[in-house]
Amino acid sequence: MIEKHIILEDIDPVIFYGVNNSHLQMMKSLFPKLRIVARDNVIRVLGDEDEMAKFEECVESMQRHVLKYNALTDEDILDIVKGRKTKNDAVKGVLVYSISGRPIKSKSENQQKLVEAYEHCDMVFAVGPAGTGKTYLSIALAVRALKDKVVKRIILSRPAVEAGEKLGFLPGDMKDKIDPYLQPLYDALEDMIPAVKLQDMMEKHIIQIAPLAFMRGRTLSDAVVILDEAQNTTPQQIRMFLTRMGWNTKMIITGDMTQIDLPREQRSGLREALHILHDIEGIGVVNLDKKDIVRHKLVTRIVDAYAAFDKQHNATGRGDANNKQKENSDSDDEHYTTFIEHLDNDIN
Repeated sequence: MIEKHIILEDIDPVIFYGVNNSHLQMMKSLFPKLRIVARDNVIRVLGDEDEMAKFEECVESMQRHVLKYNALTDEDILDIVKGRKTKNDAVKGVLVYSISGRPIKSKSENQQKLVEAYEHCDMVFAVGPAGTGKTYLSIALAVRALKDKVVKRIILSRPAVEAGEKLGFLPGDMKDKIDPYLQPLYDALEDMIPAVKLQDMMEKHIIQIAPLAFMRGRTLSDAVVILDEAQNTTPQQIRMFLTRMGWNTKMIITGDMTQIDLPREQRSGLREALHILHDIEGIGVVNLDKKDIVRHKLVTRIVDAYAAFDKQHNATGRGDANNKQKENSDSDDEHYTTFIEHLDNDIN
């Protein structure tokens, strides 16, 4: 008889052991020749060497399952011990699983184009209206790359631009003022990574969230880097950001050209970057539209209503401040599927 200690790494022991140690009890029943005792993240095993080797292999597979899917069921344990595929493994097209075990994958044709562009290009621009899943899907791709150890870190950034309010009116120090702008990024991460693990990753700077201004001077290597709300960057800011790219790095830049919060005399850096870079090899551009909206059905109706409003006021020459901003920066494109083509015509 021999004794071994197995350490559970990178996963939540509570998920692995199950409620009231139900999973642990099941493992004991499946390996009756072994004496199995668990405390915290350490499993102490005593028994036959051959049986122990099989148990170690199963535990390793279960750990990978928990790391990938954030869940483990009795059925999963039985499938793993019997050498079969688990139910989740049989599902195709899943990027990652939420902390509740919900599969996260593309839900529309254009969202799938974003996934494919990410796989084939080192830099991807994802442009589309609110609710099309640009940010959420991008973060899912980054989390998958991190879990698969393709990269060593995730870096998320946003320009800190007010939507009609001023930073000075927000309470607290600079971090307190900046955090509200970054909250959508936190929300997506918290849906995909358990809270304790996410906190640990952020403390170790494996996942970094910072305003765009903090990117200057850095070289971003071995990472998936996401710039969200890029329509609110200036031409100088986005140029600075894009040139931070290092080795083994993927960049995803997302934006919505109908929601520019810059001063009306300021041109959008995203618009300019798309015009300059759209035919550069290795850069992908994916245009999402209202068919890709995955939020409440009212979001689609709201997008349609505002598009009709903008079209009417542009046609009559009666634009509000937002329309004037679009005129000053060569007019927003109504149809995202022909964004680049129209953009060239407008600017030229």
